[in-house]
This record gives sequence, C-alpha cells and structure tokens, in this order.
Amino acid sequence: MTGRQRTGRPRSAALDDAILTAARDVLVESGPNQLTFAEVAARAGTTRPALYRRFGDLDELAVAAVASFGAATTPKVTGHGLTDLVAELRSFRRGITTTHGIALAGAVLAETTSARVAEAYRASVVAPRRTRLRAILDRAAHDGTITADERDRHQLVTMCTGSWYAHALAGERPPKDWPDRTALMVWTAAGGHA
Repeated sequence: MTGRQRTGRPRSAALDDAILTAARDVLVESGPNQLTFAEVAARAGTTRPALYRRFGDLDELAVAAVASFGAATTPKVTGHGLTDLVAELRSFRRGITTTHGIALAGAVLAETTSARVAEAYRASVVAPRRTRLRAILDRAAHDGTITADERDRHQLVTMCTGSWYAHALAGERPPKDWPDRTALMVWTAAGGHA
C-alpha cells in the first residue's frame, strides 16, 4: 500500500484492504470529486485519523486505490501466441467485469479528475496490460508466427481491448466468447494462422 510510512505498531493489512476497497467503491459510484476521508472511513469501518496516518491527502488515497485495482493476477505465459492472447483477454474481461472496471475507467479519466489520479490509473492498470499484449505480439513476430510490423502491432494492442469499450459505450453486452473471438481476429489481422 502506498502512502505515508510511520513507525510504531504494524498497520493492519485487513484495514488497509478495507480502506482501499471503500475508496474504490466511492470512485466507481460517485467519482473522484466525491471522495472524502469521512465517507471512506465510514465504509471501511474505521476513523478519519486512521486514514490521515496513511494518506497525506485525497489524491494520495485515490492514487493508492487506483493502483490497488491494477494489482490483479496476470496469466501465465505459455509461449504460444494465440493461446497467450486469449488468456490475456480473458483476464481483462474478468477484471473489467468483476471490479466495476468500466465505471472506474470513466471516473478516473473524467476531465475533472486530478492528473495524479489519472496518471496512476494509466500506470497501474492500462500500461501493464498493454505491455503484456505487446510482448505477446512481439514474441510472435520474432518467431515468425505473425507478420505484422511494429507499427501494426502497436495498433493491434489498442484493438485488443478497444472493442470491449466500444460495446460498453454502445450499451451492448460483449458476446460470451469475446476473448476468443477478439484474440482470433487480432491474430488473423497480424498475419497469424489459428
């Protein structure tokens, strides 16, 4: 957990988790501008002084909450490009649907959100996923299983998760087999064969 480091008795990991969960819930439900120490303390079952000991300001709390959102497990790399791409998109779907990911993305990327919070979201949630997707495509290009050049691979990374957001913006539910179909489309567009 980021935030202030204090000496004295060890902090409770359970309370740390409760605080970050409460902060994420407020961010998702109401947006960063409605995040208050009082609301988070009430939801976490603690006091405002407990939060003040951990965080210097609300931005610091929001950054920690957003960073904790990105701390999901990542799929094991098998070395088979299409299999790894499917696994990564399944992981993305699990994260975006089980943790209110769409709502959190919208909340932290709103124009009124502080640059610190938006950057934390990009660094802890968006960048790691894009890096893993790019690594899958780069390995496949290196071993000759796809033919897409570097510029195309960059664009294909964006297309991997972009279709999920397009469904969400249209008010549609992505198909049940979205990870498999999307991975196959991206793989084929990259010059690979199933």
